[in-house]
Formats: sequence, structure tokens, C-alpha cells
Amino acid sequence: MSGVTDPIRVLIADDQQMLRDGFRVILDSEPDLEVVGEAADGVEAVRQVQLLRPDVVLMDIRMPELDGLAATEQLMGLQDPPAVVVLTTFDQNEYVVRALRAGAYGFLLKDAPSSRLVAAVRAAAGGDALIEPSITRRLVERFAEPVPETPQVPALMAGLTDRELEVLRLVARGLSNAEIAAEIVVAETTVKTHVARILTKLGVRDRVQAVIFAFEHGLASPVSPRG
Repeated sequence: MSGVTDPIRVLIADDQQMLRDGFRVILDSEPDLEVVGEAADGVEAVRQVQLLRPDVVLMDIRMPELDGLAATEQLMGLQDPPAVVVLTTFDQNEYVVRALRAGAYGFLLKDAPSSRLVAAVRAAAGGDALIEPSITRRLVERFAEPVPETPQVPALMAGLTDRELEVLRLVARGLSNAEIAAEIVVAETTVKTHVARILTKLGVRDRVQAVIFAFEHGLASPVSPRG
């Protein structure tokens, strides 16, 4: 990913020109972000990624030729895939779960504040997932049903310290590392260490899988505050 002195390279994939223009204005106004290309469908998005090698792709779901979820799955098959942040006006459970399982680093609704869009791009570029709280609620609804206990689950729970459980619950709420650091008043590097240990102890690949694990096994509350 880009270093401190290099701007984060972003590709915008959306079939609506007006939205692409709007996203470009928001992102290009940030000194550490640079929009390097656009695509109007999933096929073009995959082609542009291979050509331009962006750090982050903003990916719409509903696009012609190849939808954003299928395009994300193709991108994850590349040798050095970009981080994908899925943007959509649709927030049904099946889109959320498929996008996250496909390897997306974030999932935001198109009407999310511009500050959240920028934060999601920065988080994804740093290997950190950011999921809008309203999307987290969809995950809660998807995994709210009780699951049969397996012998491994109690051992995994017992392996987490109180602080790690606290961090996992905050991750499951959709907070980024920076937001968690502010919430529990520690350095962001400390949060990164906690997250890395959580992933290792749970045996999951990334923080998105950790969120899903949290909901599946009752480590995160199915009650989400309404804003």
C-alpha cells in the first residue's frame, strides 16, 4: 500500500457518471488521496485495475456486464489485489454477506457522509476494514439465530483477554482502528496489536471474518443502538 508521502490511488467503479463525478470531487479534495481512473461496469473495473494498479477500488454493486460483487471476486484472484470498498444503495443481507466474504474491506451506503467515505478509503488502504454501523446491523440480523455450539468455540472465547473481547466488540460495531483507539484511549498501534492477536486466536483471515465470527458466536450483541 501507499506510504506516507505517496497519495492513496483510487479507482471509482460505478455505472452512474454523476456519482463518479461526485466521488472524484470528494476524494481529490483530500491531499493524501488521488483518483487515478473510473469504470462504468465490472468488466472495465477489472481491466482498469490490471492497468492502473490502484490501492483502493470503490465498487458499486449494481453495474452492467459484470456486477460489483462478481468483479470483487475476480479482483481477489489477482496476485496483488487492491482493497475494495463496496458502495451501494442496497443494503440487503445477501449483498452484505457476499461482499464481505468476497474479500471487500468495507461496505458503505452511497448516502453515507463524505467523511465516512474518505475514512473507508484510508482504512482500506491501511489494511483496515470499515463497515458502516447500519451495515453492521444487517450482519447482526443475518447471524442473530443461535448456532450449535462446537467444542472449539468455548476454548476460543476463553483464549481472548478482557481487552481483546472489548476490542472485538468495537470492531463488530464497525469502528476502525483509529476510532477504537479513541474509544478506549490507547495508541492506534496498540489497537492494531490487539486486532492481530484476536485474528490469530480466532483462527480467522481478517477482521471482517472476525466480525462475522463475533455475531455467529454471540461475542457481539444483536442489539444495535438506533441513531
